[in-house]
Amino acid sequence: MPDTFHLPRRSFLGVAAIGVAASQLAASPAFAQSTDSANTRRASPQKRLEPLKSVDAGVLNVEYFEAGPANGAPVILLHGWPYDIHTYVDVAPLLAAAGHRVIVPHLRGYGKTRFLSDTTPRNGQQSVVAADIIALMDALKIDKATVAGCDWGARTACIMAALWPVRVNALVSVSGYLIGSQQAGKVPLPPEAELQWWYQYYFATERGRLGYEKNRNEFAKLIWRIASPKWAFDAATFERSATAFDNPDHVSIVVHNYRWRLGLAEGEAKYGDLETRLAQAPVIGVPTITLEGDANGAPHPEPSAYAKKFSGPYQHRNITGGIGHNLPQEAPEAFAAAVMDVTRL
Repeated sequence: MPDTFHLPRRSFLGVAAIGVAASQLAASPAFAQSTDSANTRRASPQKRLEPLKSVDAGVLNVEYFEAGPANGAPVILLHGWPYDIHTYVDVAPLLAAAGHRVIVPHLRGYGKTRFLSDTTPRNGQQSVVAADIIALMDALKIDKATVAGCDWGARTACIMAALWPVRVNALVSVSGYLIGSQQAGKVPLPPEAELQWWYQYYFATERGRLGYEKNRNEFAKLIWRIASPKWAFDAATFERSATAFDNPDHVSIVVHNYRWRLGLAEGEAKYGDLETRLAQAPVIGVPTITLEGDANGAPHPEPSAYAKKFSGPYQHRNITGGIGHNLPQEAPEAFAAAVMDVTRL
């Protein structure tokens, strides 16, 4: 769920509201769009992102969905935990119909994405997932793309825009700026905020790892309900995504991700320089639209807390109508509109 990092509350205080660049942008109709029916009518389990392709990219063989014209402006859509590519089951067709080349990959540990070597560490630290997507772009001969995501996917998209801005045309990020560091993860939060991270501490224990291994579907369904309390997804919609959690590396990567954040697990040394740069909370300069649902039950900062982390053309949109953490699946028109609009900023 929640991919807002375990940051000290004071890091979110005193940040000014959206800057001049944002105030000069004209909001599209989606900005004020009410999506009251989206969370009940978006139960389309019979629809699937298929057929799927695969390609060797970096340390992985990546499974991905592709739609739209091969010469269209590339858009890469990134899912989070515990979700899968079907986060974009209604977004991808909208963008493809608008002429974009749409790529939706299963991240490491999901679907049929597999490591090429048994000896590669099953690493979930933040920089490696972004490095995976850069490698995927190389494999698909995509020089630059608009990147968009939520949860782990939003964090990954933010990291790509921060560390590889020459590869990113524009950024759409649900819940804003999600780059963190191990040092920040060591700072305690007020008790109420700590309570929201219960699963992170659960995963820090061997009992938690075994519990997630044994009950991963029940666990994921609980997270969906907490993170999107007004999203009326049905059993078939959940099961369509739950098959992606059967990946043999899924549990190891999820647990490592959360343990790494708390400094309880080591990362790979070869990514040390990337993490050092990310620990400085680099400003993102590419055109950006951030989104937030009005019923997000996952931990997330206020938009004013991260507005100054975006130095280029920038706009924030609040999406109303009971929209929770899995915003692209709950409000696909609003998300697709943001992707199309951000490329024009």
